[in-house]
Amino acid sequence: MAHNEAVDVVLVGAGIMSATLAVLLKELDPAIKLEVVELMDSGAAESSNPWNNAGTGHAGLCELNYTPQAADGTVDIKKAVHINTQFEVSKQFWSYLTKKGTFGSCKSFISPVPHLSFVQGDSGVSFLKERFDVLHKHHAFADMEYTEDKAKMAEWMPLMMPGRSPDEVLAATRVMNGTDVNFGALTNQLLKHLTSAPDTQVKYCKRVTGLKRNGAGWTVSIKDVNNGNTREVDAKFVFLGAGGAALPLLQASGIEESKGFGGFPISGQWLRCDNPEVVKQHQAKVYSQAAVGSPPMSVPHLDTRVVDGKKSLLFGPYAGFTTKFLKHGSFMDLPLSVRAGNIGPMLAVAKNNMDLTKYLVSEVMQSMEQRLDSLRRFYPEAKAEDWRLEVAGQRVQIIKKDPKKGGILQFGTELVAAKDGSLAALLGASPGASVTVSIMLELIEKCFPAKAKGEWAGKLAEIFPAREKVLETDAALYRKINTQNNIALELVEESSETPSYA
Repeated sequence: MAHNEAVDVVLVGAGIMSATLAVLLKELDPAIKLEVVELMDSGAAESSNPWNNAGTGHAGLCELNYTPQAADGTVDIKKAVHINTQFEVSKQFWSYLTKKGTFGSCKSFISPVPHLSFVQGDSGVSFLKERFDVLHKHHAFADMEYTEDKAKMAEWMPLMMPGRSPDEVLAATRVMNGTDVNFGALTNQLLKHLTSAPDTQVKYCKRVTGLKRNGAGWTVSIKDVNNGNTREVDAKFVFLGAGGAALPLLQASGIEESKGFGGFPISGQWLRCDNPEVVKQHQAKVYSQAAVGSPPMSVPHLDTRVVDGKKSLLFGPYAGFTTKFLKHGSFMDLPLSVRAGNIGPMLAVAKNNMDLTKYLVSEVMQSMEQRLDSLRRFYPEAKAEDWRLEVAGQRVQIIKKDPKKGGILQFGTELVAAKDGSLAALLGASPGASVTVSIMLELIEKCFPAKAKGEWAGKLAEIFPAREKVLETDAALYRKINTQNNIALELVEESSETPSYA
């Protein structure tokens, strides 16, 4: 039998997570030998594809679900502040790569787009005002503006104001320095940058069919989906960054830390408009509040998208349910993920989330006219002929054990790593791509602790002059880093007046 190939690192999935981790590892150790294995015939074909995600540079500027309101009316901004600083960490990495000169243009993947929050009704206005009052005091949100003036709103979002009742109660906030990010373009730029380095390979149309312990590392079985040939690769470290497919692969590894995890797939759809006459009237990402009983990922928003230099509008998402873990997956993905160790938590979640299940089924059953009715809450004069349905990527929400409820459904991301640091998987969804760099830094600290504190420490400090915790508390440093990032990524001109944040 032929001797197995050997590499230092195998990364499963060629999306934003694996591409980021691979480039980061190669920056920290240029001699590292790594291979990325992808089932599809190109990178960023699933959740990283620009039409499969909202493309919002999630920075907590407009997403109302990141600032929950307590029963006493107080608004908690901790999550919004943390996500904002995580996005600044992502921008530091992209700035570093851009400054190297070999990475390519940042304009291909990141564009300046204002971020707005928009609410209707007395309770919505009361919440938004309280949210603004608290956020505005923090240095990361000091440039946020608030208004209840409809003339001002007509300036901010001209597409959304005509056709409204004059006595409708409305409010909005705006932050001018928001972004739109094409994570598909970014992923493929990272992959191209990666393959220009020695000892790196990205292999497409390859399925991982097995993971076996091999001493301190792993033997990864890989099948070519076109010709059926199989090969085995020995790796010291394996990363499962395959989106919805990460859960079955994590289960296949058999590591103790994988026990009890399950997945709940939620599909999505968007309404998309490419009519330039409509698109030019809306240069913003406008987020509102989710309907009562709907999951956090279904917060409605009307977004400017910039894909391959062309602007479009997306509205949604409309949630749905399928048993597939990937957009291009199998209807057997969910049933085949059931194990003795996770059936308890999965049944508990099913019992405790009947309202969510009913909501998802009702979303699937919606007619185009019903979807347009939702859009007209944002854009009253929307015409059916300007919009078409776009199927979004799959999001597999995490199910995990809970001592009180038996199992809980978790909206967010979770890094699961073997105790010895030889294997890690990323499960879950939002805010996902925008905070990839922070998640991958957490992985490096968890799986390569000695190197992160030792031989890699200097390079990490060079790439990331300020991490999340210090950015949350040091206003002057935040302003400095934010301005440097925005200039490097060409979000502002060096000679222009950069945001003060003071």
